[in-house]
Amino acid sequence: MAIVKYVFILIIVFFGLFMLNKIFPVAFVVDETEQVVVTQFGKPVGKPITEPGIYLKIPFIQKVHFFDKRFLEWDGDKNQVPTKDKRFIWVDTYARWRISDPLLFFQRVYDERGAQSRLDDILDGETRNAIASHNLVEIIRTTDRNLQFGEDYLEITEDVRMAEIKYGREKITMDIVRVAAERTKELGIELLDLRLKRLIYVKEVQDKIFDRMITERKRIADKYRSEGKGEAAKIIGSKERELKRIQSEAYRTAQEIIGKADAEATEIFAAAYNQSPESREYYKFLKTLETYEKTLKENDWLILSTESDVFQYLQKQTSK
Repeated sequence: MAIVKYVFILIIVFFGLFMLNKIFPVAFVVDETEQVVVTQFGKPVGKPITEPGIYLKIPFIQKVHFFDKRFLEWDGDKNQVPTKDKRFIWVDTYARWRISDPLLFFQRVYDERGAQSRLDDILDGETRNAIASHNLVEIIRTTDRNLQFGEDYLEITEDVRMAEIKYGREKITMDIVRVAAERTKELGIELLDLRLKRLIYVKEVQDKIFDRMITERKRIADKYRSEGKGEAAKIIGSKERELKRIQSEAYRTAQEIIGKADAEATEIFAAAYNQSPESREYYKFLKTLETYEKTLKENDWLILSTESDVFQYLQKQTSK
């Protein structure tokens, strides 16, 4: 019974201490992702707490400020910046940072909201200075390696293809980080990295570029159409020449066949109608009738000599 009594009293004591800590907080827990600055009447007391564990403080007098120990994100707003060669572009950047000195961080910016505001000023300003100190091609490209273009783009990309890259995008961003890190260090912030997320032309310049791109694409399309029409004309011309050649050969072959057939027919007629004087006279009669049929119509009038071969059979017919 005594053990049960002691256990019950112990539970009551722990419960009382728990409720007392809820009402008048004395202990606080720091986990692996946090670091703490304890203040007394608004002023920091002792060193920052960076190790996880359970810690004590004086209720009402001391206040605990928690700060994130992990990498934090900064996402800048788009800014319109002129380059060294007077190209106006929109620049969008982002960065990663962490709180390296929580006490100095608390004294200079107080919390993450204040830190984001100061980072806006520092990083946007350094980015603007870097962009304004370099040409656009330096900001876009990293190295001066030879770029490969199609034949259609050699004319419009010659200035970019032959541009000499002295710094490049990678080195420019590293310079921004180096200069900005010196300024953020005074705020208890370690700048880990910064990148150019997006580079785009302003609306006015963008419209001109699009118009130029459209014009260039139309030029290339017209070139292809012209080449296509030339090839089509060659094909059609070749087809017509081949057609005429085939028709000419077919006509020549047909005429040869017709001539050969006429010659054979003439030989056959000659052999048939040249066997006797009567047959020759009969053949002459048939040919004359064919001549009548081809030359005379029902209402035709002819003026012929009585000695004409054509009038010969008409005369005999009339005499009958």
